[in-house]
Amino acid sequence: MADKIGSKAIIPNPALKPFTFLVGEWQTTGSHPYFPDAELHGRASFEWIEGGAFLLTRSELDHPKFPAGIAIYGSDDDAQAYYMIYFDERGISRKYDVSITDNQLKWWRNDTKFSQRFTLNIQKDKLVSYGEMSRDGGPWENDLSLTYKKL
Repeated sequence: MADKIGSKAIIPNPALKPFTFLVGEWQTTGSHPYFPDAELHGRASFEWIEGGAFLLTRSELDHPKFPAGIAIYGSDDDAQAYYMIYFDERGISRKYDVSITDNQLKWWRNDTKFSQRFTLNIQKDKLVSYGEMSRDGGPWENDLSLTYKKL
């Protein structure tokens, strides 16, 4: 029987090693300025796919105004950069640039109609995040903020 097509490439991507701490399931709590009276609860998971060639994340919140989503992280060796491709239950897909350091993970997209940036501060046993958005090139305003606790 023949091997799966491309099976020799189903190996860990060494460029993604800094993301290893994310792997697992996380409980999330948070807030959004458009819903000041709502405490948001949800969950997220991160897992290696294709033998570690990529990192997959799934997320959902228990509020009907926030879509469940999935994203795939990958790298570009020549550009020495990371990217995330996102898709959610509304049928919306977006590409984000990504950066990671010892204490922060960030993703962002700059678009004339709708820009976003999201920063996760990496702490000992949790991630504390805040988001910002800009519509039609206007000023940045607060967006979704979440705290992630690993299960």
